[in-house]
Amino acid sequence: MRTYKFRIYPLKKQEVQMKEHLWIEKNLWNKLLEANKKRYDETKKFLTKSEMQIMVKNRFGEKGVYISFEESPEIVKTDMKLFGMDFDTLEAEKKVVFVKYDPYHIEDIFDIIESNVRLTGATRVCIDSISALGLYVRDIPELRRMIFNLGMTLRKLNCTSIITSEIPPGASGISRFGVEEFISDSVVVLYYFKTETTFTRAVTIWKMRATNHSKKIHPYEIGEKGVITYPQEEAVMKG
Repeated sequence: MRTYKFRIYPLKKQEVQMKEHLWIEKNLWNKLLEANKKRYDETKKFLTKSEMQIMVKNRFGEKGVYISFEESPEIVKTDMKLFGMDFDTLEAEKKVVFVKYDPYHIEDIFDIIESNVRLTGATRVCIDSISALGLYVRDIPELRRMIFNLGMTLRKLNCTSIITSEIPPGASGISRFGVEEFISDSVVVLYYFKTETTFTRAVTIWKMRATNHSKKIHPYEIGEKGVITYPQEEAVMKG
C-alpha cells in the first residue's frame, strides 16, 4: 500500500478565503457542540440532524436594524446589490428593518431603536453615521452625553452593534467627538491615504476587548464580494 503526501500553495486571496471559512466552521462547530451538551444535560438526548440544520440556518439568519442619519434606505440597498446582497428580499421576509431618521429629532432616537429591536427581535444594529449628529447638535457636552446614552441603550438591548463615525482629514484622534471609542468594546479604523501616485486602503484594530488582535496596519480591498483584508501584508503609511 502506497501513501502520497501533497502540499498546496494557495494564492494570498485564496489563503484569506480559507482562513475565513475555517473561522466560520470553528465557531459553528463550537456552537453546535455547546448546544448538544446542554440538550444532553437537560434531557439525556442529543440534537437531531433537523434541529442542527435549523440552528445553522438561524445562526446565519439573525435579524437586524439599520438606522441611517444620512443616506436613504433605497440608496443603501442599491449599493449592497453590487456585492450580491439582496436586502429587498430580507426586508420582505422581515429579517432586516431600515430606518431613515432625521437627526433634528435626536431625542426620540432611543425609543426608535428600542421599539424596532423589540418588535423584530433583532440581534444586530447598525447606525450610520453618528458623525451626522454634529451637524445638528452644536453643544459638544450635550452631544457626548447623547452618544454615551446611545451606547448604554444598545448594551441594554444586548445587540451586537456597529456605529460608523467619520474622522476629519488631518485629525490626530480616532473619532470625531472624542467619546465614541470609550463606549465601544472594539474600534476598527479604516485609512485611505496617498502613496506616491495612487491611493491605498488600510485597516487596523485599535482595540478589541478580551481579544489578542494584530497591532499592525493591513491593506484591504473592496471588491465584488465585499471587503477583503490581507493579514499577512502590512501597509506603509508615510506621514
